[in-house]
Amino acid sequence: MMKKIRIKQIKSGIGRSLRQKRTLRALGFRKMHQCIELEVSPQIMGMVEKVQHLLIIEEI
Repeated sequence: MMKKIRIKQIKSGIGRSLRQKRTLRALGFRKMHQCIELEVSPQIMGMVEKVQHLLIIEEI
């Protein structure tokens, strides 16, 4: 069974680099305080690490 994580965006992408904004969009975030559940993979974890200062991450 694949591990899953729940991530919530707690800080805005406004004023961040275009790369960080696109990473948030690629993870599936459309607005603030949105929660998303994703399966853990090296690609997803790499994206989460790049914008971890904007997110809350918890394992399910």
